[in-house]
Amino acid sequence: MKFGIATFVDDDTIDAVTLARAIEDRGFASLMVAEHSHIPASRETPYPMGGDLPPEYYSTLDPFVTLAAAAAVTSTIELVTGVALLIQRDPIHCAKEAASVDLISGGRFVFGVGAGWNLEEMRDHGTDPKTRGARLDESIEAVKALWTTEPAEYHGTYVNFDPAYSRPKPVRKPHPPIYVGGNSEATVKRVIRHGAGWISVAEPRDVLAKRVAQFRADAGYDVPLAMFGAPIKPDYWSTAEELGFGQLGLRLPSLGTDESLRLLDEFAAQVARYRSAH
Repeated sequence: MKFGIATFVDDDTIDAVTLARAIEDRGFASLMVAEHSHIPASRETPYPMGGDLPPEYYSTLDPFVTLAAAAAVTSTIELVTGVALLIQRDPIHCAKEAASVDLISGGRFVFGVGAGWNLEEMRDHGTDPKTRGARLDESIEAVKALWTTEPAEYHGTYVNFDPAYSRPKPVRKPHPPIYVGGNSEATVKRVIRHGAGWISVAEPRDVLAKRVAQFRADAGYDVPLAMFGAPIKPDYWSTAEELGFGQLGLRLPSLGTDESLRLLDEFAAQVARYRSAH
């Protein structure tokens, strides 16, 4: 099992370049970054984890710009959107942004996508929350078409375009890995429909085990499993590894440079101890 770093890169935290170099220097496998385009000032949607919305949600950098900066100063780590809110993005632009990161990085981009949870945020983008699942399915299919065919076309209810040329194409063939985020029956069906992986958050063992069992029973292929925001708890890591997770993105709080580097050193030491014991 690989260990990466999952975080919100904000305008007042460690910068993307310093962070990416530090992650690679310490032997981690990936940088996973979250996305929120904006946070509406008037919001009724509850934070899924309970309590007040953490401050890092308000000032996240664009994930594709962040990962492009990281790509330019690294050579081995994977660069992961964890997750890109595809229903709030134009899929033609998004396909180009993602393929550009994959090209700049030499094929290290991983496309984590999700339907989101902040209803006011998605409404501001013109997305009806009631149709977000169908829109996400179409957007994934449209992006894959733009990545793999030329000219590409797609004709759906929410995404529709006639034959068009779109470059660059991704380096990784047939396309970068796609992981779908979420924890629902619809998520399970979506992962399987698109032949994708699953990117979870740090759910309790029984929740993770239920979803993994569904994938094993219904997918017909070995669903890749990754996690955004795993706690720094070796017992939890062991549980995830037993369930078949291939990569954990350890949750790095959104902090300044000195404190972030100190925590990365601590995380690397804990990972080393875990590996020596397993």
